[in-house]
Amino acid sequence: MKNQLKLSLIFSLLIVSTTFTFGQATISPAKGFDHDIGNMVSMLENLRARIIRSVEGLNQEQTDFLLDEKANRIGAMIMHLAATEVYYQAYTFEDREMNEEEKAKWGVALSLGDEAREEFTGKPISNYLDEWTKVRVKTQELLKEKDDKWFSKKTKGGQMNNQFAWFHVMEHQANHMGQINMLRSRLPK
Repeated sequence: MKNQLKLSLIFSLLIVSTTFTFGQATISPAKGFDHDIGNMVSMLENLRARIIRSVEGLNQEQTDFLLDEKANRIGAMIMHLAATEVYYQAYTFEDREMNEEEKAKWGVALSLGDEAREEFTGKPISNYLDEWTKVRVKTQELLKEKDDKWFSKKTKGGQMNNQFAWFHVMEHQANHMGQINMLRSRLPK
């Protein structure tokens, strides 16, 4: 099981993080993307790799650990990161909210709370990471089709531009990385 988990994580990193190395100390555009979009992809991948690194090797008890009745499990937070990305895919690439099918699949993860505490349990950490990988692959495919002119374009309703929307996805991941790391420090030995 441990070797399978390592292979899954390595596979996830190889597929998605082709522009990131753990010693990375610079931000530079990912290959195949316009400059500003490529920089965002580089930053998103940096955060994703650090989150993966912090959860790799968690056993089932640790993955399902619940600090208290209002906290979220680490697996649920990984699903929440994926769900947020799905939301912003619809919002920025298609100028729409999530459709009913997407809400059915991702709504609980997007909202977290009581339902998520019940739903996201009993699955290995690799399951949640694999779901996030699928979402990230789609994000990168969609971003490759866009240019920096699109990135600076305002989203539907004109509240933010596409770059700010994806910056928000990145800062959202950073916030949850902090929560995940705090939970790791409280895990049963």
